[in-house]
Amino acid sequence: MNLQDKCKNLREYIKNLGSLCVAFSGGVDSTYLLALAHEVLGDKVMAVTVCSSMYTKREYHESKQLALKLGVKHMTINADEYSIKEFVENTKDRCYYCKHAIFTKIKEVAVQHGMAYVADGSNADDDNDFRPGMKAIKELGVVSPLKAAALTKREIRALSKEMGLPTWDKPAFACLASRIPYGINITREKLAMVEQAEEYLMHVGFKQFRVRHHGEIARIEVLPADRSKFLEEPLYQDIIREYKKIGFAYVTLDLEGYRMGSMNEVL
Repeated sequence: MNLQDKCKNLREYIKNLGSLCVAFSGGVDSTYLLALAHEVLGDKVMAVTVCSSMYTKREYHESKQLALKLGVKHMTINADEYSIKEFVENTKDRCYYCKHAIFTKIKEVAVQHGMAYVADGSNADDDNDFRPGMKAIKELGVVSPLKAAALTKREIRALSKEMGLPTWDKPAFACLASRIPYGINITREKLAMVEQAEEYLMHVGFKQFRVRHHGEIARIEVLPADRSKFLEEPLYQDIIREYKKIGFAYVTLDLEGYRMGSMNEVL
C-alpha cells in the first residue's frame, strides 16, 4: 500500500472514532497523531501527558508547548509509578504494569471529558522489539491508529515534515526506566542521573544516544558516525568530568553504538 492510501485510511479511521483522547508525549508519533486528529475531529480531540520521573522535564515542557501551538485541549496526570511494585523492582514485564496503570488513568480522564476512545502513538515498527506494554494497551481497549494504518516511523517523519511539525526529525526518546538493567531496582535518584547525563550529551551536540545506568558505570551509546566526535579532545574529558559530578565513578563508550532496546538483549 502506498503512503497516500495509508494516509487516507488513517483519516477515515480517526473520523470513525468520533472523539479521541491522545496519550501525548510530544514525540514524533504522538505529535503527528494529535495534529492529524485535530484536523479531522476538531475540538473532539484532547491530549493527556504523563508527568513522571520516567520522562525528562524538557520533554514534559515541550509537550505543553506543542499542544498549545496545535490549539488542542491539554491535561497532565501524575504517573505515581513508585506505587507500582513491578516498576520499582524492574521486572522484565515492568512496562506492562506501568502502561496498565497509566492508561487506566488516561481512560478515566477521557470518560470525564466525553471522549469515546483513548489512542497511543504506536506505529508499525513497534512490533520489532520486546514491548510487554502493548499487552496492556490491548487489554484496555486503547486504539493505535498509526499502527492500524501500517505507518512506519520513517513514513511518520516524512508526513510530519509535510505538515510542518517541528518534531519531524526529533530523536527517539524512550522512557528513562529503560536505561536500568532488569532486576535492578528503579529509584528517582537513578533516573535523575540518567536524565542529567543525557541532557549533557544533548548540550554538547549529540542528537541520538542513550546512557545506560549500571551502578557506578555509565554506558554511553552513540551513533557509529558520532564515535570519533565523542573521542575528540577535550570533549570526552569534559564528559567524564561532568558524569563524575553527576555521581558515576566510571564512564564507558559502548562499541556497538546506539540501538533501541539494548537492555532487552539479555532476555
